[in-house]
Amino acid sequence: MDIRAIGMGLAFALMWSSAFTSARVIVMDAPPLGSLALRFLISGIIGVGLARMMGQCWTLTRDQWRATFVFGLCQNALYLGLNFVAMQTIEASLASIIASMMPLMVAFAGWVVFRERLRPLAVLGLLAGVIGVGLIMGTRINGGVDLYGVSLCGIAAVALTIATLSVRGASSGGNVMMIVGLQMFVGAGILAVASAGLETIEVNFTWRLGFAFIYTTLVPGVLATWVWFALVGRIGAVRAATFHFLNPFFGVAIAGVLLGEAIGGIDLIGVAIITVGILAVQLSKQRA
Repeated sequence: MDIRAIGMGLAFALMWSSAFTSARVIVMDAPPLGSLALRFLISGIIGVGLARMMGQCWTLTRDQWRATFVFGLCQNALYLGLNFVAMQTIEASLASIIASMMPLMVAFAGWVVFRERLRPLAVLGLLAGVIGVGLIMGTRINGGVDLYGVSLCGIAAVALTIATLSVRGASSGGNVMMIVGLQMFVGAGILAVASAGLETIEVNFTWRLGFAFIYTTLVPGVLATWVWFALVGRIGAVRAATFHFLNPFFGVAIAGVLLGEAIGGIDLIGVAIITVGILAVQLSKQRA
């Protein structure tokens, strides 16, 4: 793994983790599904426009079209949609911690569904993840956390796991920026229909909402997604996923600094255990 790949991985982890804080700001002043639909529409237009300027075309392979739709459905519509709804009632730091379990869920799915052999280090990593989440959830439940919001985040993490499994097909064959733009349109269409049927559009226009929306659209929306696809194409999905071990720390730290969310000692211990667990699982894959 070269210096450029490391820089891309660190940048992706930081941008990905910051999305929870900006999303929390958005849902305080605007409907979550409608906001996301508009964000994805704008991000899609930007992504496709940049792709055309880069000389990329609409012609994708069958695997790319399939992966683009699955990624748009599972990551954009389900994962982000459910997280946005959940963050109306739970904190951004907790949502980021639950979402950060995705690499562990991918490893578990490989063992249960695909009968992949887990190395001892991976087993220890999975156990560490369970222990870390147990510590955090125990304190949050005792503190009266909204369990409905937590369950939505859990379902969202499953959707993100499925989306991650589809990335390999989307990142091969070129046209990366075009794929980024097209999967944004998939999410925008699905969420627009959901918003029309489930939400009443009421927006409290503030400078905070405007800044958070622009940031979420351009940075986690377009830039982070492009960096992720490019990173997977450069070093492979397994090595790229290693950088997810930074997400629990970054997510909690950003929410604490910008939103003033209280982070207890047990939370920090749980985050540290989850981080070690994710790293163990990813390192075990590299050694296999």
